[in-house]
Amino acid sequence: RNFYKKDSGSLCACHPRIWRSVLGHRSPPLGPMRNEDIDWTQLDSLEKYRSYTRYVRAAEEADQKDVWWKTYRKYREEENKEAVEPVNIGLPYQRPSRNTEVKERKMVMLENKKNPEMERDNRLRTFRILLDRVKAQWQQTNGPYHIKRLAEHYGVYKDLFPMAYFVPRVMLHATYGEDSSTAVHYGNHLTPSQAAQAPQIHFEAEENSLWTLLLTCPDEHLLDAEQEYLHWLVGNVPGNSVSSGEEICSYISPFPARGTGFHRYIYILFKQEGLVDFSADLRSCPGYSLKQRTFRTLDFYRKHQDLMTPAGLAFFQCQWDQSVSYTFHTRLNMREPVFEYDRPPVYHPPQKKYPHGQPLRYLDRYRDGAEKTYGIY
Repeated sequence: RNFYKKDSGSLCACHPRIWRSVLGHRSPPLGPMRNEDIDWTQLDSLEKYRSYTRYVRAAEEADQKDVWWKTYRKYREEENKEAVEPVNIGLPYQRPSRNTEVKERKMVMLENKKNPEMERDNRLRTFRILLDRVKAQWQQTNGPYHIKRLAEHYGVYKDLFPMAYFVPRVMLHATYGEDSSTAVHYGNHLTPSQAAQAPQIHFEAEENSLWTLLLTCPDEHLLDAEQEYLHWLVGNVPGNSVSSGEEICSYISPFPARGTGFHRYIYILFKQEGLVDFSADLRSCPGYSLKQRTFRTLDFYRKHQDLMTPAGLAFFQCQWDQSVSYTFHTRLNMREPVFEYDRPPVYHPPQKKYPHGQPLRYLDRYRDGAEKTYGIY
C-alpha cells in the first residue's frame, strides 16, 4: 500500500513513522539532571577522588542536596507520615541508667576475677554455665522484645489489637499434662489431644495483685472471620493462683476444623488495677454453645481498658486430629465441618475392543481391583 499522498507527497496520518514518533515522545525534565554538566567525551580530564573516603564524602554531600525530583527516601518518608503508628498499650517500663548497668557489670567482673575456681575452669576450658541462669537473664533483658517480634511475625497484634501492641513484661508459662511435659512457648505445635484439659499456669506476681487470663483463637470461627472463639477466661486472679480466680468461661479444648490448617491459640495475661465486674461477660457452664463462645478480644479490652493492662503472652499452633471429631459430636453436639476436597473418581472413557494407537498400559485402566490405576492419557 502507498502511504504517500499523490498530490503533495506528504506522509499520511497512518504512517508508521508518525506513530513511532508520537509513542516515543518524551517530555523534557522539570529541572537540571545530575551529571548534566559533565563532558562525556573528555572523561580523563575530570578530577579523580584518589581514595574511597573522598568518594564516600562526596557522595554523602551530593545526597544531602535538595533536588527537584522525589527520591525513594522521600516517598518512604511521606508514607510513614501518612501511616498511623501503633500505640503501646502495655505496662510502662523505665530502663535503668547506663551508668548503673556499667557499675553492676564491673562488680560482677571483679567478683569473677577473685574466684579461683572459675579462673581455673576458664583456663582449662571446662567452665560451664547453667541454662536456667541464661534463660532467667534473657527473660529480664531481651526476652520481652524477642517475644514481641515473634508475636508480630505471627500476626497476634494485628488480629487481636489492631493498631496497637504491647511488650510482654511478665513471663507467662502454660504447661499441659499431669507431669507438665507439654509446654506452650511462642508458636510451637501442639495437638488438640495434648491440650484436651486445662493447663497449669505459672507467672511471677505480687502478693496482693489481681490478674485476668484469656485464651482465644482468632482463626477458628466458622461464620465470621472477624470474630473469635473464647476457650478460657478467668478474672480477678489473686497473685498467681489461677484456680482461686473467677472463672468467667470454662475451658474447652481446641477444635480446629478439618482441612483448615494450623490455628493460633493465644494466651494473654492482663494485670488489673483492682476488682473488675465481669457479670456482663459471664458464660454459662460448661458453655458448649459456639454462639456463647463468640468473642472479640478488642471489644473485651475496650470495655475494661481503664482497669486492666496486657502484660503477658504465650501462644501455640494446632491443627485437626481425631479428638476434634469427638469435641464436635459430643461436647458441641453438632455435625463436624469438613473443608477437605474430595477428589472425584478418575474418569475412564469406554473401553474399545480394538484400541488403535493406545499405550501399552491401556488395559490397566479397566482392571478390576481395589487399588486405583491411573493410565497414560
